[in-house]
Amino acid sequence: QVQLVESGGGLVQPGGSLRLSCAASERILNILLMAWYRQAPEKQRELVAAINSGGSTTYADSVKGRFTISRDNAENTVSLQMNSLKPDDTAVYFCYYYANNAGRLREFWGQGTQVTVSS
Repeated sequence: QVQLVESGGGLVQPGGSLRLSCAASERILNILLMAWYRQAPEKQRELVAAINSGGSTTYADSVKGRFTISRDNAENTVSLQMNSLKPDDTAVYFCYYYANNAGRLREFWGQGTQVTVSS
């Protein structure tokens, strides 16, 4: 079974930066959308940023201007550069892939990586 594996989480001070990366354990064809979600304690999971196969991006209002999502189609990876981090960014971050494999729509989720912003 294909797995997504996130890396790059950790503890950072307010104003600092982190870069998250996500890779698939096997090649996934025709990934239509790659995205990052996050879930803070006692809150619902929310979309942080997404990028489609054409490179168009969308961001949550709370991270616009601070976070940048990018993808490498050849490597099946997606990254999230997070700058000017705030304590409110503290959450578990999940990567997500949405693919169309020969007409079969499939979703893939990572296990999550903890990001903690604290002094």
